[in-house]
Amino acid sequence: MANTKSAIKAARKSLRNAARNQTVKTRLKTLAKSVQKAAAAGDAEAARATAIAFSSALDRAVKSHVIHSNTASHHKSRIAKHIFAAKK
Repeated sequence: MANTKSAIKAARKSLRNAARNQTVKTRLKTLAKSVQKAAAAGDAEAARATAIAFSSALDRAVKSHVIHSNTASHHKSRIAKHIFAAKK
């Protein structure tokens, strides 16, 4: 348990940040699943649109330090490899 006033405030802040980060991570997982579903269905236009939305969400998560930039790059690379390259 926190002993000082600043430690108590830091604990409250940590809970707020964890809740915010959890919503962002959940949204990323949902978008990733929608990209996979659209790709599996064979709908190229829907897959492309969801991939762009997922890529944008990854960039926003990196900007707010929710995920590491290398993690986002890894996911975007995998998407580009399957979705954008398949369109050629």
